[in-house]
Amino acid sequence: MPRSSIFITITFIFGLALVSIFLAFLWLMGFDKQNYTRELNNKYSNVARTNLLYMGGIINKAQYDRQLSNIDMPEITAKNEKEEILKNAAVLEEISSDLGSSAILLYDKHHYLKIEHLDELKLLMDKEFQPYRYEVIKAVFAVVAVILLAAYIFVIYKIKPLRKLKRQIVKFANGELNGVQNVGNGKDEISEVAEAFYEAVCQIKALNDSRHLFLRNIMHELKTPITKGLIAAQMIEKSKNQERLISVFHKLENLINELAAIEQITSKIGLTNKTPCLMRDLIDEAIDIAMIEKEHVGISELDEVRVMVDFKLFSVAIKNMIDNGIKYSTDKHVNIMVSKDHMKFITQGEKLKNDLDFYIQPFIKGEDAQK
Repeated sequence: MPRSSIFITITFIFGLALVSIFLAFLWLMGFDKQNYTRELNNKYSNVARTNLLYMGGIINKAQYDRQLSNIDMPEITAKNEKEEILKNAAVLEEISSDLGSSAILLYDKHHYLKIEHLDELKLLMDKEFQPYRYEVIKAVFAVVAVILLAAYIFVIYKIKPLRKLKRQIVKFANGELNGVQNVGNGKDEISEVAEAFYEAVCQIKALNDSRHLFLRNIMHELKTPITKGLIAAQMIEKSKNQERLISVFHKLENLINELAAIEQITSKIGLTNKTPCLMRDLIDEAIDIAMIEKEHVGISELDEVRVMVDFKLFSVAIKNMIDNGIKYSTDKHVNIMVSKDHMKFITQGEKLKNDLDFYIQPFIKGEDAQK
């Protein structure tokens, strides 16, 4: 599955926001420049029309002055200056009508309006003209980008403890309770979650320590009388009763060792002692622990298969499968089939009356026999 995290998601969102804002500002600059150009064209169109009407004698001087009272576009009267501008200026736009023609000229970063009526020519200079400036929009974009970047850095900084918390959770999931640390270093919600998690881990660790101590004490107390009984049994006269007693004490000792192994498996602690083991050795060890005759176990298709497991714990697991297979089979026999990718325990018995999930629960022996 492709790597995905909240950091990548946040970075993508902020990157998308920054690109969107950049495109929006590009569109805004284009739109604003069009409006600015349209306003200039309307202004020059009104000035040219008013001048053509005045030059054609359609309006008088008073009307002319009134219509252009708010516009500062003086006429260039100096002949040399006028000729130089007309010669070197760039024509931006030119319009003709029945009254005459007009053209917008650009020269030395200034706009000029050339108006012609019959043989009369006027050249007006727009003193109010200023080239379109991008600086304002660029400055606004820069401010917005800086604010967005600052927000991104702040968010990343605030959720950065999540990575540390994730590492501690992974340690906890792997059973490394002693390696879990408190990564909460603030008053925000993430720090509160980290501290609550650390407190929960400490409580679980304390419970595990208490359980381990309790089990060690129990096993110690049980092993002491078993050892004494085994020594006493070996001291009596050799007979079938002595062999049975010794066998019983060995069986009890194996059960206690099995109890310790099962406790390790169920707690998922101490499962790091994995070594390459031959399946044949594991099965032989399981048969010895089960203390059953080898004729009750059939082994077929056993290649030189090696597995990376904890020898002791995996042997106990196989032993339990053999025990159950023999106990609930009709012929008291179990066949074990081993290959490189699977291991099968095959027995003859009655068909299960319930789903498999029912029988894998703890202490289930059969129909209506749960304790």
